[in-house]
Amino acid sequence: MGSSKSPWVLGISASHNGGACLLKGNEIVVAVQEERLTGCKRERLFGATESLAVAYCLEQGGISPKDLDLVVLATQGRARSAKQDIFLNPQLQIARNSLDVLTISHHVAHAASAYALSGFERSAILVVDGLGSPLEDFSREERSSVLSLCPDAWEHISFYAAEGATLKPVRKQVVEGSLWLTEPQTGMPSFGSIGGMYSAVAQQIFGDPMEAGQVMGLAPYGRPRHAPRDFFHVSKETLVFHDIVPKFYRHNRRWPQCKRKYEDLACSVQAALHVAIHELVDSLRKLCPSENLCYAGGVALNGSVNEELHRSGLFKKIFVPAPAEDSGAAIGAAFVGLWHATNAYRPKRTVTDALGKRYRLRDINVSLNRMRGIIKKSNKPKIIVEAAERISAGQLCGWFQGGAEFGPRALGQRSILADPRDISTKTRLNEVVKRRANFRPFAPSILEEEARSFVKKAERDFISPFMLRVSPLTAEAQMIAPAISHIDGTARIHTVNRAANPRFYELIEQFRRITGVPILLNTSFNSRGEPIVETADDALWCFYFLDLDFCVIENALVEKQPNLSPLDLYAVITCPSYTIVVQQRNEARGRRRESTQAFLQFRTPWGRATRSIGSQDFRVFRAIDGRTNGWELLSKLAAKHDGITASTVIDSFIRLRRMSSIMFKRNPWT
Repeated sequence: MGSSKSPWVLGISASHNGGACLLKGNEIVVAVQEERLTGCKRERLFGATESLAVAYCLEQGGISPKDLDLVVLATQGRARSAKQDIFLNPQLQIARNSLDVLTISHHVAHAASAYALSGFERSAILVVDGLGSPLEDFSREERSSVLSLCPDAWEHISFYAAEGATLKPVRKQVVEGSLWLTEPQTGMPSFGSIGGMYSAVAQQIFGDPMEAGQVMGLAPYGRPRHAPRDFFHVSKETLVFHDIVPKFYRHNRRWPQCKRKYEDLACSVQAALHVAIHELVDSLRKLCPSENLCYAGGVALNGSVNEELHRSGLFKKIFVPAPAEDSGAAIGAAFVGLWHATNAYRPKRTVTDALGKRYRLRDINVSLNRMRGIIKKSNKPKIIVEAAERISAGQLCGWFQGGAEFGPRALGQRSILADPRDISTKTRLNEVVKRRANFRPFAPSILEEEARSFVKKAERDFISPFMLRVSPLTAEAQMIAPAISHIDGTARIHTVNRAANPRFYELIEQFRRITGVPILLNTSFNSRGEPIVETADDALWCFYFLDLDFCVIENALVEKQPNLSPLDLYAVITCPSYTIVVQQRNEARGRRRESTQAFLQFRTPWGRATRSIGSQDFRVFRAIDGRTNGWELLSKLAAKHDGITASTVIDSFIRLRRMSSIMFKRNPWT
């Protein structure tokens, strides 16, 4: 390793929501989630395989792998497995480039991500998720902090004490790897961790264990039918989980079936989560007598619990990083590497999550010109004023500025914005734009200095810069901005600081001058099931396919050409090839069943990728010939397959375009 005081350190989070972060000394050069580049939500990374996120980071740093001083890998899985063995990675070529490598546990990376960004000189740290690393990947100190060992032990709760460049494990709770979340063919999974508990409920209600956010949104509609003790109890300072609740749900009926029962189930698990986290924080406070708390892991995205922590008074200062989930482990990995290399810690509070690449105006103009005839653009001298006026008139705005957010929340870099004064805005966004359940709430972005007056009993220095607090709104806030208020009178607050995001601040300030309301309704800039947009191409096509009225991309205001449907366009295949894989599996009574899966190989600006696609998308893909517009393609497919509609074809167009597999033309001969 070089002796530079400002080494190049690459941190990699090999997990679902995988990502990479590049440091130059104590400064984050860039960080990105893999999903933003492949277009596949919750994209998983593996240490042994190439990553678009790594290529993106190296390109932005203007370096190659051989220039790195240290590579740090944090895995959510076995670091020594063939899939995670970073020495096999053909992109980094560790041995050939003589790179120094450090591997750390998943929870160490989470802990470091929160501490490094907090600005605290010392802190207690809590990490809570579904499942982290196995015992074999723990350091010696981490092993000694385990409360009670079990077979095939994996971490799911960790306490740390941080001071300077040192993270000291204090306590760790483990679960048998296969028991954190079972996968029964029928009924609600049983669980063995806090994240597993919430995931089990998400699986039962929505058919997807990753939909914890939907559970949190649904919870206020219900009553706590199941007591916290039905989910777990505390024994010798350890959470012991039960299978009492899963026994009530021995079926696979999904939302909106069992509406009332599922509202109550969501409410019950949310109440249980509050009790569990309070128990942990109380224990941590006794073990680590610090005024500061850092909190990370997927469970730390639960804004309702975060609000309770802020109001509990157990810690004077609390910091939850914007990328609290698994992508943030890349930041933690990079900083652990920096501290390892320099033995120095420089506290610096992060004020922004805009850690993505800033795209050049000439590249944005190339994207705009590619869509000539489909969209129309204008460069307005007072674009912020015009955007605020349009939003105040009820128009929906796509907003693309600077580098993208690294974490899961849209914080004014890649946002869809609307007027919070009209309650019907919420319905339009949920039903028409996002096409999701009506119980899903929207967040308010509020000028930081005004936020306290809209939150009940807010502390004097109330801030929520990363949209990670669900706070009770005052009666005035609910009256003047009804579209931001959830069923229980709360909102997931985002406070906007002038210095941290001057352009977004200016937009809200202009809206306040027009309406008297210093708030904009804010939701992520993406289609249903897609990651948040990354590039100008992503933003323009997302804007075009969604029911948005206009889009601001840096200094350009973009509108759609009138009377032009997405099905009027001609799709053209751009990916080099595809593969069809036929798999056979044995079933009961000796029968064998075949399943077919298609894989597309596609090009991105950061390299090639191969991903599987669903059967509907593959039918659409196979029907594209470059000479047939969307209407003709729809007619052809509908004649052969049931369930093909204009909406399903457009959905496939959206997904295939995001995966860089197709492009569109207004005329087949251009």
